[in-house]
Amino acid sequence: MALKQERKQEIMGEYQTHDTDTGSAEVQVALLTARVNQLSAHLKVHKQDYSCQRGLMRTIGRRKRLLAYIQKQDSERYKSLISRLGIRG
Repeated sequence: MALKQERKQEIMGEYQTHDTDTGSAEVQVALLTARVNQLSAHLKVHKQDYSCQRGLMRTIGRRKRLLAYIQKQDSERYKSLISRLGIRG
């Protein structure tokens, strides 16, 4: 189940860099993090949903690549993003 449109708009509003920003790397990572949290909660209930597990691994991989890109571009932006999202320990 995908994220609801209201939730997406809320996340975009929180992480966008300017008013019309809907696709920057920060926004994409925030949306993927919300999706990872949603899939993780689903898998706690449905432990043998293997297609969901595969989707979770793909989503985590995509988020990891975007985070690597952000870290390579600007390490301060990376540090602030992961602290705001509460990921990576």
